[in-house]
Amino acid sequence: MSQLATAIDLSSELQRVDSAVLKRFESRSILLNAASRYLLSSGGKRMRASLALLAARLLGEPDAERALNIATAIEMIHAASLVHDDLIDTADVRRGRPTVHSKWGGNVALMVGDYLFALAAEQMAEASDPRIIKTLARGVVRICEAELSPVTDVVPLQRTLEQYFAKIGGKTAALFECAAESGMMVGGGNDREVEALRQFGYEIGLAFQIVDDILDFTADEQTLGKPAGHDLQEGTITLPVIYAVEMGASEVVREAAQTFEPSPELVAAAVAEVRRICATKRAFADAERLVANAVKRLAIFPDSAAKDALIELAELVLRRKM
Repeated sequence: MSQLATAIDLSSELQRVDSAVLKRFESRSILLNAASRYLLSSGGKRMRASLALLAARLLGEPDAERALNIATAIEMIHAASLVHDDLIDTADVRRGRPTVHSKWGGNVALMVGDYLFALAAEQMAEASDPRIIKTLARGVVRICEAELSPVTDVVPLQRTLEQYFAKIGGKTAALFECAAESGMMVGGGNDREVEALRQFGYEIGLAFQIVDDILDFTADEQTLGKPAGHDLQEGTITLPVIYAVEMGASEVVREAAQTFEPSPELVAAAVAEVRRICATKRAFADAERLVANAVKRLAIFPDSAAKDALIELAELVLRRKM
C-alpha cells in the first residue's frame, strides 16, 4: 500500500484502517474474500481515509476509534465504487493490474461491489452520530447517480461543462466531501466548521478528478497503468477534450469523442491533438483554482500540524503522477 507523506505521520492509523477492512472480509464465500482482498492489495494512497483522519484532528485530538471507523467506512465505499466503475466502463486494467471484472467476470464483479457497499453500510452503522451516517449514505447515492450521468457531447460549452462537473462532483468529489465533512463531525466542529470542511473536500475532489483526466493524456502507460486516451476509447468525455474542441482543435478530437468504440489510431490522433493545442494546461488551471479555493476554506481554523497536513494533501493533488 502506498501512503501519503504529510506533516502528520498517518502510517499507523492507515495500517489500522487496512486491518479493519480486511477483518470485514470474512465472508463464507471464498470467491468474495479472494476478490475483495485482491482489490485492497492493488495499492492506492488512501487519500480519502487520510482526509477524514486529518479533518478530525483540526480542533485537537479526536476520539481515535470514531475517526478510524469513519476512515474505514470511507475506504470500503471507495473500493466498492471502483469495482462498479470498472464494470460500467468495461475497464480491463486499473493501476497496472487486471480489474475484478476482467479477472473473475462481470457477475462476480457486480456481487463484489454490492458486497463491499453492504460492508460499508455495516461499518457506517457503528457511527454514534446520525449526521455522519446520513452524510456517508448521501455520498453513496451521489456516486451511483453520477455513474449513470454521462457527458453527452462536447458542445455547447456551457451545457457540457455543467454535465462534466455534475458527473465528477458525484463520481469523485462526493466521497472526498464526505470524508472531510464526517471527519470534522468526529472532531466536534460546529456547523460553520463542518461546512468549511465539506467545501474543502468537495473542491479538492474536483481537482483530483481533473488531474486524473489530464493524466489520461499526458502520462505514459507504464506510469498510468493503462493506455493514454483510455477515457476516449471508452467513450468518456473529459475536461481536456471539452476545452480542446472549444479552443479550435481539429475535427479528429470531436470525431473520437462521438464515435462508438473509436479505433486506436483515431484515439491516438485525438490525444496528440489535445496535447498540441495545450488543452490540458487550461484544465490544469481549473484544478489549481479549485485547490487554492479549498485551502482558503481552512483560514477559519487555528494553525496546527493537522492544518498544515491538509494544505499539503490539497497541494499533492496537483502534483500526483498517477
